[in-house]
Amino acid sequence: MSLYRTLRPLIFSVDAEKAHRATITALRLRPGGRRPKFPAVLASRIAGIDFPSPVGLAAGFDKDAQVPDAMLATGFGFVEVGTLTPQPQPGNPRPRLFRLVEDEAVINRFGFNNGGQAAALERLLRRRARGGVVGVNIGANKDATDRIADYVTGVTVMRGVASYLTVNVSSPNTPGLRTLQSRDALDELLAAVVEARGRQGPPIFLKLAPDLTPADMDDIAEVSLRRGVDALIVSNTTISRPSLLSPLAGETGGLSGAPLHDLALRRLIDFRAATAGHMPLIAAGGIATADQAYARILAGASLVQLYSALVYQGPGLAKRIADGLATLLARDGFGSVADAVGRG
Repeated sequence: MSLYRTLRPLIFSVDAEKAHRATITALRLRPGGRRPKFPAVLASRIAGIDFPSPVGLAAGFDKDAQVPDAMLATGFGFVEVGTLTPQPQPGNPRPRLFRLVEDEAVINRFGFNNGGQAAALERLLRRRARGGVVGVNIGANKDATDRIADYVTGVTVMRGVASYLTVNVSSPNTPGLRTLQSRDALDELLAAVVEARGRQGPPIFLKLAPDLTPADMDDIAEVSLRRGVDALIVSNTTISRPSLLSPLAGETGGLSGAPLHDLALRRLIDFRAATAGHMPLIAAGGIATADQAYARILAGASLVQLYSALVYQGPGLAKRIADGLATLLARDGFGSVADAVGRG
């Protein structure tokens, strides 16, 4: 981390999106690499999947499934690629990615920019023999006339290469997308997605916004449990704006990073209650340390995901958090992550 801190001012002198593209290009030069071995205490089985570590990479970093193996080699227990849409799309106009350095936060308004599912499918087919837990996050094209059909297409195309499929209905950067979280729309969507997945397909995860009312959360929990969703990811970026120091705080888009921590933790606790502990939860939003990851596990998360913290702490963060979690679990006498879930 000290080397990254030394280089960070230089990296931050470059436009945020250009720096990200350069990072992906550099990672493509090391497509594999040896994956670290994790302490046995970190292993868990969620939705029929064996996770070597509960620390995963959230969707958004590797939108086009270009570097999942490189990221597994940096210390992530699992990687989620995407969001991928049926057709390629450029996303929203630039600039659309902003570092709020004073707040250790990020605002993005990408709008599901990606090269489409067909191109990503070819890459995922080529790397499939390497194993590892690689989930695929799917979404709808901005101009789709039938968004549910777009999700069904995503399931159909990606079900053979995904360890799990994440249905992303919570990005704030595609107009109207979050309306799919409403009770009737979500019920119709999940019915179609689960049917398309079939009996032998991968688990279905649902990624949710933090900007929900108690009634919304109760509806989502009821529909998700009834339709057989395998896990909820809590949560995506927020359109709210807590007190921020950066002059870029007024940019539109989804806010992530440190300022999302408290809201995402509250939503995790809310969904733990709304589901009565009957569905695995995956915590995301504002996680940057082992203590924060451990707090989410104690609050009910079986797994955690991070992304924005990498911008400020650099590569190796996932392995540091995993090692710290192993120490914390041993300190408190837990024999496994599962033993600690919801024990806060």
